[in-house]
Formats: sequence, structure tokens, C-alpha cells
Amino acid sequence: TYAPKLILLDISDINCIRDVAKEILNCYGCVDILINNASMKVKGAVQSISLELDKKIMDANYFGPITLTKAILPNMISRRTGQIVLINNIQGKIGIPFRAAYAASKHAAVGFFDCLRAEMEEFDISVSTVNPTFICSYHRQPGPGNWEASIWK
Repeated sequence: TYAPKLILLDISDINCIRDVAKEILNCYGCVDILINNASMKVKGAVQSISLELDKKIMDANYFGPITLTKAILPNMISRRTGQIVLINNIQGKIGIPFRAAYAASKHAAVGFFDCLRAEMEEFDISVSTVNPTFICSYHRQPGPGNWEASIWK
């Protein structure tokens, strides 16, 4: 058994993910199970959501999980064992109004992890995607002119 170690990670900060993965592998030697369970969402009409915010949602919900997975994957492949789980959302399969950026990021993640599942079969690495319906999360009340505060995490 290992003593728990707290490692902070902002999944939307793509630049720091590889360093965090390296720190984890240096500390423990391997990762047996990787559960990707971070997400950001925003509610609003397509024309009212900025491209900047679309990109931020995509970083957190798509590029973050795949960057972390790609950083851990070589270790799993070399050991020919491991399990990768994506906690996604039903909106990765079905889009609903006023959630375009969120649904798009979740669709992209499903596509990536579906392909990964097929590729990892030969290495005995299990890849699962969980798509629950709506998840209760916290919301910060937006201040005037503060689009970041309209993000659900």
C-alpha cells in the first residue's frame, strides 16, 4: 500500500498535465486505473457563447482527458495491463438546446475513447465510457460581465 498523495491538477491547463502525470508515475511507478472524471459546462445560446469559451470547454472536456490518458498510456502499454474510464455524459450521444459547446466536447471525447478502446484491445487494456444522464454539480453565480462565472464545474 502507498500513503495517499494529493496532487492538484487543472484539467483544462493542458500544459501542466504531462508534468503531473510524470510526477504520479515517478511517485508510484504505474497507474492501474485512470478515471477521467472532470468536466466544465456552460449554458447559453450558440450565438451568445464566445469562441474563447468554446475553446475553454473543449480544453477541459476533451483535450484534458486525452492529454492525461496519452501521458499515462505508454506505462500501461509497456505493462500490458490497465483500465481507463471516461465519465462522460449522455450529451456525448445526444445534443440538447443551449449546450452546444458542452455537447460537442462530450461527443469528441466519446469518439476518441471509442477508438482508443479498439486500439488497446491487443494490449489487454480496458477502456470504458460511462454516459450518465444529468449530474448535479455546483454553479457559481455570475457577476456583471464575468462570463467565466457562468461556467458549471
